[in-house]
Amino acid sequence: MSEAEKSIDWSKVKAFAGLMTNDLGAAMQGALTYIGDRLGIFKALAGAGAVTPAELASRAGLDERYLREWLGAMTAARYIDYDAASGRYSMPPEHALILADENSQFFMGGFMQMIVPEVAMAPKLLDSFRTGRGLPQSEYPPEVFEAIERGSAPIYRHSLVRKWLPAMPAVETKLRAGAAALDVGCGSGRAAIAMAQAYPKSHFSGYDSHHGSVERARANAANAGVSDRVTFDVVDCARLPKARFDLITCFDVIHDSVDPVGLMRSIRAALNPDGSFLMVEMNVSGKVEENVNPLGRLMYSASTLYCMTVSLAHGGAGIGALMGEDRARALAEEAGFASFVRLPVKDAFSALYELKA
Repeated sequence: MSEAEKSIDWSKVKAFAGLMTNDLGAAMQGALTYIGDRLGIFKALAGAGAVTPAELASRAGLDERYLREWLGAMTAARYIDYDAASGRYSMPPEHALILADENSQFFMGGFMQMIVPEVAMAPKLLDSFRTGRGLPQSEYPPEVFEAIERGSAPIYRHSLVRKWLPAMPAVETKLRAGAAALDVGCGSGRAAIAMAQAYPKSHFSGYDSHHGSVERARANAANAGVSDRVTFDVVDCARLPKARFDLITCFDVIHDSVDPVGLMRSIRAALNPDGSFLMVEMNVSGKVEENVNPLGRLMYSASTLYCMTVSLAHGGAGIGALMGEDRARALAEEAGFASFVRLPVKDAFSALYELKA
């Protein structure tokens, strides 16, 4: 044994090998999780009770052999339960809230859908790692934006109107009486639509630079029957109209913008004198050592694969998703906001800040 080998703590080697095995399994299982969501297997299993692979195949209209292997992977990952005596599989109702129930506040189908199309960008990012350049949104398949819509839908359905806006009583009073509000970086429009449904006397606008998302937003508004109270447009949000809005919102937009300070200055100028800017960002730290946890791992990965690179693609700041409260406050001060308050809202994923000009 060499001197270098003598200094190795082999128990740490074995422990790390176990960690890597777990992580590699999680990465491979991500593809099967994607398949389970896209083919409706999770939903079929959630409503089936205890079933054999053949029974699930009949229920889902899929091949039994593939399902048998898929069920083995989900059992090994503890996503579902298996009774060896009967050879039947079942999904705990608590897991169904996360895996199968689109209306649940805990549903994570959007994130499951996001796995494959975002990971598929890795080969293109090889060159970005060498050059420092990024990948623009136009490089990403439409499914990424569909997944983002599904991933954020539970937030807008269960938290935005019920918990988040009530944390700003003066703002909510304006919305109930009739106000002008804007969602910057509106994506598929779910936030603006949810607010339009809750506050029928107010008018809501949604601006985004991504044409495909704006088209989806218009269709979503029409389907929700609120096209008369919410409009969506392709707009360069660095050049917003002056002093027009009582409320402006940004949901996980600032950290992946090309020019965060410039965008926030534009937002400040677009507010009425007593208007509020609701800035929602990830509930993480700006310090690596404070993000050594499952959420930190998820968000550093997602930031590399999307948030940071779409900003760098246009020569932007490339802040990334894990900027934390201190960086958010610094950006607000640089943009000229006079007030920056973190709202007293407890949320595992989101931190909410109310800014005033």
